[in-house]
Amino acid sequence: MALLQSSLIWIVYAIVVVILIAVASIFFYTYQTPRERSASVTTACIFTLTALLATVLLLPVDVALVSSTNLPKEGRRKSWATQDEVDKITFSLTVTYYFLYSLDAVLCLVVVPFTYFWYEEYDEVATEEGLQSWRKRFWGAFKYTIAFILLTVILFLVGFFVPVARNRDAPNFDLDYFKKLLTENHGERALTFALGLLITIGILVYVLYTSAGLALLPVTFIKSAPAISSPTLSANTASRLEENIERQRQLEGRCGGDPDRLPSKQRRELDSLVREERTLRRRQRLSEEARRERGSWLLKAWFKISAVFRPLKLLGGLLLLAIAMLVWVSMLLTSIDKVMNSVCKQHCGYILGKNNIFNPVNWVFVQSAKVFPVDYILFILLVLLFFCSSVVGIATIGVRFLWVRIFQVRKGHTSPQALLIATVMLTLIALALNYSISMVVAPQYATPAQN
Repeated sequence: MALLQSSLIWIVYAIVVVILIAVASIFFYTYQTPRERSASVTTACIFTLTALLATVLLLPVDVALVSSTNLPKEGRRKSWATQDEVDKITFSLTVTYYFLYSLDAVLCLVVVPFTYFWYEEYDEVATEEGLQSWRKRFWGAFKYTIAFILLTVILFLVGFFVPVARNRDAPNFDLDYFKKLLTENHGERALTFALGLLITIGILVYVLYTSAGLALLPVTFIKSAPAISSPTLSANTASRLEENIERQRQLEGRCGGDPDRLPSKQRRELDSLVREERTLRRRQRLSEEARRERGSWLLKAWFKISAVFRPLKLLGGLLLLAIAMLVWVSMLLTSIDKVMNSVCKQHCGYILGKNNIFNPVNWVFVQSAKVFPVDYILFILLVLLFFCSSVVGIATIGVRFLWVRIFQVRKGHTSPQALLIATVMLTLIALALNYSISMVVAPQYATPAQN
C-alpha cells in the first residue's frame, strides 16, 4: 500500500514534468525571433525553465507524501507508516530537493552564462571564411564563463565568511578552521547560503515584475484587441489607406501642389491626412511582417481557434482578476498576521506558530490536500498564474537596468540574448515564488504538521 501510494504520487509528478517540457518549448517557440533561432540557446532555455518549474511543483509532492503517512482524524500514523518507511520517504524527498536546487544553481550560474557567451562569440562571416573554428569559439565562451564564475564565487565567499567572522569570539582564524567550516554539515551551509543569496535577488525581481504582471494579466484578456495580422484588420487598413491617398490627391489638385494656397481648415486636414498615412503604412508593414513570420500551419490554426473563443476571453479575464485579487488579499492577511502575531518578529523571519487570521487561499489548499491530486492541480494552476504574470511583467517592462531598457521581450521578436536573460530572471522568480508560496500565500499548506 505504501509503495503504491508513493509510486502514484511520483508518477503524477513525472507526468507533470513532461508536460512542463512541452509548455517551455511552446513558450520559447512563441517568443523567439524566427530569423535568429539557435539550437543551443533554445535547449538551454527549455531545460532551465523546466527545471525551475519542476522545483516549484515539488512542494505539493512533499505535502502529499508526508500526508499519506498520517490519519488526521485519529491523530496517528497509518499502520504501514513505520519509522523506516517514513525515513525512506524523507530521504527521497531530501535527495530530490538537493538535486533540483543544485541543478537550478548550476543552470543559472554556469550553463546559461556559457550559452550566452557561446552565442555572442559566433561570427557568421569569420565562420564562412574559416577564420573561426569550433575550438576557438568554445575557448572564447569558456574564458568569459570562468571570469563570471570567479566573480560569483568571490561574492559568495565574502557573504559566506564575513557573518561568521563577525560573530566568532576567537581573535584569529587558521586554515583548519576554514576547512572545518566548509566541510561541516556536508556542505549544507554553503548550499543554503548560495540559495539564500539567489532567493534574495529573486525576491527583488519577483516584486518588480510578477506584481506588475499579476495586475496586467487579466487586463490582457479583458482588452482583447484584434491581432495586427488579422485579415479583417489588414483589409480595413488597406481600404482606409486608399481613401486617405485619394482625399490627399483631391486637396493637392485644388491647390496645384502648393499647400499654402489652401484655406487654413483644408491645410490642417491635409496635415492630418499625411500623419494618418504614415500610421496606416506602418500598420500595413507590421501586418505583412507578422503574416510572413506566422506562416506556420500550427500558428494559423491557433489564431483561428483564438478567434472562435475570443468572446470567452472577457469572462476569463474577469475570472483571472477575481483570482488575482483573492491571492493578493491572502498575501496581505498573512503579512498582517506575521507582523502582529509573530513572537520573535524580525529575529526569526516573522515565523508564526499558528495562523491567527483567516487566509482563503491557504484554507482552500488545506482542504483540497485531503484528496490527492486535487491540491496538486490547484497548485499547478496557481504556479502557472504567477509564471504567466511574470512573463507578462517581463514583456511589458522589458529587461532593464534601472531606467535603461537593455532588451525587449515580445512575441516573435525576442533575441536569443534576451531569452537567456529572461530565463535567468524567471529562474530567480521561481526560487522567490517557492519561498513566497510556502511562507506567505499558503503557509499552513506547506507545513502538513499543522493541517
